[in-house]
Amino acid sequence: MATALRTIPPRPVIERLDPAEKSRLQEEVRALARERDAVILAHNYQLPQIQEVADFVGDSLELSRKAAATDAAVIAFCGVHFMAETASILCRDKKVLLPDLGAGCSLAESITAEELRAWKRKHPGAIVVMYVNTSAEVKAESDYCCTSSNAVQVVEHVRREHGDDVEILFGPDMWLGAYVERMTGRKMHVWTGECHVHAGIRPQDIARVRAEHPEAEFLIHPECGCSTQVMEYAACGDVDPERTFMLSTSGMIRHARESKAREFVVATETGLLYGLEKANPGKRFYPANPDAICPYMKMITLRKLRDTLRDLAPEVRVPDDIAERARVPIERMVAIGR
Repeated sequence: MATALRTIPPRPVIERLDPAEKSRLQEEVRALARERDAVILAHNYQLPQIQEVADFVGDSLELSRKAAATDAAVIAFCGVHFMAETASILCRDKKVLLPDLGAGCSLAESITAEELRAWKRKHPGAIVVMYVNTSAEVKAESDYCCTSSNAVQVVEHVRREHGDDVEILFGPDMWLGAYVERMTGRKMHVWTGECHVHAGIRPQDIARVRAEHPEAEFLIHPECGCSTQVMEYAACGDVDPERTFMLSTSGMIRHARESKAREFVVATETGLLYGLEKANPGKRFYPANPDAICPYMKMITLRKLRDTLRDLAPEVRVPDDIAERARVPIERMVAIGR
């Protein structure tokens, strides 16, 4: 089932701060965080100036778990809107701030709750499995959430619990859906949606960069932010599986640190390269596509973060009725594993 393409913002113009201005703003942010009893969470795709000031940097689910475990009264979430919503769902007693409410996600916006309800009406009794990159309203209409790395496990669990013949509505990422179908050998109803950033990473990009660096390991992003088209290419054999690893953004950093390889080709949003290089001095990282830049992720700036902590706004607060329903598929996802 297809949905109309949503509007994608243009590639952002990133403000260049001189070292003195950056240092001053970062000091302001840290002072305000202490004053407000706030924890700063930053996704791996955020600007380096944001990652440097954060208390924790990681993938979306990892950051939500950090949020749920923190004793801080305020969570300043430097990521995109669905991530802040997930933190709000899991942390009902905390104030969750997002420095720019316009920081969305093309994949999350590829399906609405109304569209999902209409899809469910066409398939009564079907089990809905939705990727974590969706709005709270969509999660509230779902039976299970999944991450890219546990999508196969979740679908196999659904069939064990509900029978081999159960209808499954899977979305919104069509490439992740195709990958799950290939790995399980079973068809599902798959929504036609995609992450515009990861969809732009093409097999020819990967082949070219890997040919330039034949000794490099190939790291494919399988989890937070957006699902990637290259997972399907790897399953089809269009991408050489030798020395290929499907890992979350945080998993990539851990793998690179533990690997004996000195070079890596990275197929994900380019913001991760800062964290990879910082955690792995002396190793080289090459983006599969240097234009794989998420404009939404770059909307969060030091000035916006400072203003958010100063004003304690804007806040992301999922309504109680939606949060209660959305919590169920999220907890099922966590229980099944990653």
